[in-house]
Amino acid sequence: MPYLTYEEFKQLIDIELEEEQFNKLLPKASAILDNVTNHFYAKCDIEKDNPWRVHKFKQALATQIEYFHELGATTFESINNAPQTFQAGRTSVSNASRYKPNGANESKPLIADDAFIYLEGTGLLFRGVAIW
Repeated sequence: MPYLTYEEFKQLIDIELEEEQFNKLLPKASAILDNVTNHFYAKCDIEKDNPWRVHKFKQALATQIEYFHELGATTFESINNAPQTFQAGRTSVSNASRYKPNGANESKPLIADDAFIYLEGTGLLFRGVAIW
């Protein structure tokens, strides 16, 4: 069962995204959040969990789908395949970096930074050893 329906997504995020595109992005976005949350909802029933935490998880998932939609990619390689610089004749264009002035050696993450805004404080980012 998917974590998020198209109707829930439209209530959480105000972007133009067709249901077909949403259905293509949902599995990969879900897999990424499963990885970040240590597969919490694979082990615990999302329907029986705290409604506040479930809502925060769904907001993070909607944000991840929006991130993939805006980038037009869902893999690390395709997200980061833009060249750092290119030259055409005497014109040179460099993609600026947030971290380094020369723009070199920077890559975009697979998970949206905004997803962490929703996941922080929920306990879903816990990295200790769990006893199941």
